[in-house]
Amino acid sequence: MARRDYPLLQVLAIKVKRVEAAELVVKEKQQILQQEEEKLAQRKAERDRILQHRTEKLQQLRDELDHDTTTPKVQQMKVYLKVVDEKLKIEEKKVKEQQERVDKAKGELEEAKRQLNIRRLEVDKVETHRVSWEKEKNKEDEIMAERAMDELGTMIYSSRKRKDLESPEG
Repeated sequence: MARRDYPLLQVLAIKVKRVEAAELVVKEKQQILQQEEEKLAQRKAERDRILQHRTEKLQQLRDELDHDTTTPKVQQMKVYLKVVDEKLKIEEKKVKEQQERVDKAKGELEEAKRQLNIRRLEVDKVETHRVSWEKEKNKEDEIMAERAMDELGTMIYSSRKRKDLESPEG
C-alpha cells in the first residue's frame, strides 16, 4: 500500500504559521498595554504629587489668613495657587489622555486575542478534517486489502480445483 499524503498539508502549515504570528501579535500588544499602564501610573503619581502640593499650599494660605497676614502676601499666595491649579489641570489632562491610550491598547489586545482564537479555530478545523480524511483513507485501504485477499483466495481455490480435476486420482 502506498502511503498517501494529506492533500491540505500546505494549507495546514500556513494556518499554523498564522497562529504563531497571531501569538506574537498578542504578546506585542500585551507589552504595549503594560508600557501604557506604567506611563499611566507615572502620570497619576505626578498628578497626585501636584495635588498634594496644592493641598499643602491651600492649608498654608488658611494658616496665614488665621494669623492676620498682610494683603500682598495673601494675594501672592492666591496667585501661586492659581498657577498650581493650572499645573493640576494640565496633569489631569495628561492622565486622561494616557487613560485613553491604555483603553485603546486594551481594545487592540482584545482584538488580537480574538484574531488568535479565530486562527486557532481554523487550525482545529483543518486538523479535524485531516483526522477524518485519514480514517476514511484507512477504511479504503482496508477494503482494498480485503478485496485483494479475496481475489488471492479465489485464485488459490481455483488453482487447487483445477489441479484436483487434472490429477489422475480418480
